[in-house]
Amino acid sequence: MHEMSIAEGIRGVIEDAARNNGFSRVNRVRVEIGRFAGVETDALEFAFDVVMRGSVAEGAALDIIELPGRALCYDCGETVEIKDRLDPCPDCGGGKLLAQGGDEMRIKDMEVV
Repeated sequence: MHEMSIAEGIRGVIEDAARNNGFSRVNRVRVEIGRFAGVETDALEFAFDVVMRGSVAEGAALDIIELPGRALCYDCGETVEIKDRLDPCPDCGGGKLLAQGGDEMRIKDMEVV
């Protein structure tokens, strides 16, 4: 379950931010995850709750914002949203697509005290 290591990485970022910015409590963490990042959101939510125990983010809410998959279509030249990496272009039906987004993962922001 690589979601556990993702949650551990989030905890590290939160702890560094708490040390550097002097806050003592995190109430909410918003994370952006691309459709193609390969993250099981239910597993990440579970791992987040477990990993945050004993930290400044214990009991914090985790909001996951799913980012769409995007690709450049070489047939029509448009950048389009796709649901699967192997989908055809929704505009022209072409099959020559280059993924341009959807594999990113980042902490968008945190609500702190």
